[in-house]
Amino acid sequence: MDNHDIARVFAAIADLLDVKGDSPFKIRAYRAAAETIAGYPEELSDFASHGGNLRDIPGIGDAIAKKTEELLATGHLQYLETLKADAPPGVLDLMEVPGIGPRTAARLAGELGIASVEQLESILRAGPLPGIGEARSATLLKGVAEYRLRRTPGP
Repeated sequence: MDNHDIARVFAAIADLLDVKGDSPFKIRAYRAAAETIAGYPEELSDFASHGGNLRDIPGIGDAIAKKTEELLATGHLQYLETLKADAPPGVLDLMEVPGIGPRTAARLAGELGIASVEQLESILRAGPLPGIGEARSATLLKGVAEYRLRRTPGP
């Protein structure tokens, strides 16, 4: 796992904690760790294998260091899997759509039962989402189109 992979894991944790309404301090800590790791000048795998202490990196505390060690040793993180299992179905996919953050994704998946980008697109094409309004629904539909463009394989 390289630093960008590890950073993506911590960003996903922050998003899932935000979805479930966890502590803003905890969410901020995971986002900060993701940014720190993404921008760290040395691969954490090399740093750790050469005897470096992950806790010496600013913004990396005990909990995040232990999770990083688990990621480096196994390639996955049980904590992330637990958060994913507890999240409403489709919430991570919905957050891939430009303009949909963790709270909007939680609302779409939890309150409206939208479990996929395809389902969101279908509902948006039928009219504005309940409680969201016409302008915001149109913006979300544009976000779905951007999502599709990014997902389309190039030549």
